[in-house]
Amino acid sequence: MGQQVLVSQPFSRLLGTELCELSEGYAELSLRIREDFKQSYGFVHGGVVSYLADNCLTFAGATVLGNCVTSEFKINYVMPTIGETLVAKATVLAFALRQAVCECKLYVVRGGESMLVAVAQGTIVKIETDVRGGV
Repeated sequence: MGQQVLVSQPFSRLLGTELCELSEGYAELSLRIREDFKQSYGFVHGGVVSYLADNCLTFAGATVLGNCVTSEFKINYVMPTIGETLVAKATVLAFALRQAVCECKLYVVRGGESMLVAVAQGTIVKIETDVRGGV
């Protein structure tokens, strides 16, 4: 089911996002770093890192809420993202009937080593119907 959701997202397909793991309260997404993801200093653009965090937070939230969207989130960039692959790992910290608070840690894999590059936290809210059909 998670793979179907990811494939249905045109932007995720455009970037080449991969679903690595999905279980109750946990999601892991990855993205191979391409040259066109980089900003002028050669780091992965913060918007790309932010996208992966947002998507991973929502995937984790969906494992406990079903159909959902991000209500809000914040991100702290720890260090520049330079490497081959960006990996996001999100967990549900707490949830109730209509919302979940999730945390996401983002790592870059460089030369076989994994380094923390950002941390995000967000509130994910349940939606009553499929957003494509209207809320």
